[in-house]
Amino acid sequence: MKPTVQVLDTGMAAINAVRDLNQRGYSQDDIYVLAHDDDHTDSLADATNANTIGMSEEGVFTSMANLFRSRGDELRAKLESIGLSEQEADQYEQELDKGKVLVIAKIH
Repeated sequence: MKPTVQVLDTGMAAINAVRDLNQRGYSQDDIYVLAHDDDHTDSLADATNANTIGMSEEGVFTSMANLFRSRGDELRAKLESIGLSEQEADQYEQELDKGKVLVIAKIH
C-alpha cells in the first residue's frame, strides 16, 4: 500500500502530526520525516523520534547513488523508495523546495 504523506509548513506542525499518528496507533517504525535540508530532517527526526529515509528503505545501490545525485534527485529517489510513484515524488520534492516538511506514514 502507498504511504500517506502530509505536507506541513513548520517543524512544529510536523511534531504535532507525528504525535497525532502515534495516538492513532502508528508505530514509530512506520513514521518518517523529510525536509529539503539533511540537517533539518535530522533535527525533526530527533524531535519527533520518527525515522529518516535511509539505506534500509532505499537499498544499498540507491543509497550509494544518492551520494552523487543533486539534492532534488536524491529527495525524489528517497520518496520513490518508500512506495511513491515518480510523479508523486516529483510533486512532493517541489513542496520540499518551497520549505515545506513531509510527515510520511507507511500503512500495513
